[in-house]
Amino acid sequence: MNATKVMSPKMSGPAPAARRFSLGGLFRAREAGIVLALVALVAFTATQNARFLSAQSIRDILLGTAILAVLAVGQATVMITRNIDLSVGSVLGLSAFAVGSLLQDNQGMPVIVALVAGLAVGAACGLVNGVLVRFGQVPALVVTLGTLYAFRGAAYFWAGGEQINADELPGHFLRFGNSSILGIPWLVLIAVIVLVVAGVVLRNYRAGRELYAMGSSPQAAELAGIKVGRNTIAAFLVSGALAGVAGVLFAARFGTIDAAAGNGYELNVVAAAVVGGVAVFGGSGTVWGAGLGALLLTVIGSSLAVLDINQFWQQAIVGALILLAIGADRLVAVRVAKSLKKRDSHV
Repeated sequence: MNATKVMSPKMSGPAPAARRFSLGGLFRAREAGIVLALVALVAFTATQNARFLSAQSIRDILLGTAILAVLAVGQATVMITRNIDLSVGSVLGLSAFAVGSLLQDNQGMPVIVALVAGLAVGAACGLVNGVLVRFGQVPALVVTLGTLYAFRGAAYFWAGGEQINADELPGHFLRFGNSSILGIPWLVLIAVIVLVVAGVVLRNYRAGRELYAMGSSPQAAELAGIKVGRNTIAAFLVSGALAGVAGVLFAARFGTIDAAAGNGYELNVVAAAVVGGVAVFGGSGTVWGAGLGALLLTVIGSSLAVLDINQFWQQAIVGALILLAIGADRLVAVRVAKSLKKRDSHV
């Protein structure tokens, strides 16, 4: 009996380690693959049109990526818990219009206050999603599909068919959308800060590890004492808050805001997260991968425009990338499961 007690920990140790290594290796390879695809795509497009690598072109790509990346970080946080948030585009639009209306009436409002206001609007929407998923016991896909239309409807009702033009917004707010610090656009800097903070929390803090545990197995997480319901609400709260911040960035960059702002963003956001290695089945992936996925999708859109290729092909390519990413996730899951079975059979 003593021998059994001594040997058991040694026997049971390798399996979890092997799983972490296999999944970690997959997502590192996925992220490396995205970087290689980006390099190849940029190089090919530049050979066809040298202006693609101009300073203004690169700046436009980074600004477009910044907004999508902020949304993708929130989406990745929710997807890691084995949920999904389809309402982010509508939350962006509602937040953008709310902040635009606020700035119309308060021309001297500081940018930081506008960012906080947008964050608050988005957080309120995220809280609604989280509470409905948690206490309604309804799949997140259904809940957020419903709130997608509800939030968009609220924005249309508020706008009343009108739009906010750039000349109605404060000059300092519009300058914020295009100005830089040390050569780095403010929007890009904010996106990087969001990525770093989310990446550190998810990797190094208990709150982040609990989200991964929930995504791997909600039942096991519950038995382990993890507050699954509370964390679910928190994940949707983060997603909504970041969508609210993205709404402010959208308003600052484009200036003209109407109720349709952010329409269709939700699909690109989900695509960025999935292509970046965040598993739709939960429990794995990183916000860094989601950020790279956002960059890849933005570069694809810009490349197709430069190459004068029909916009339809962008949608087709994004769809193919999503299917490829899901296929890769399932393939590695099957291989890891087989590996663990073999190890168990040898024990």
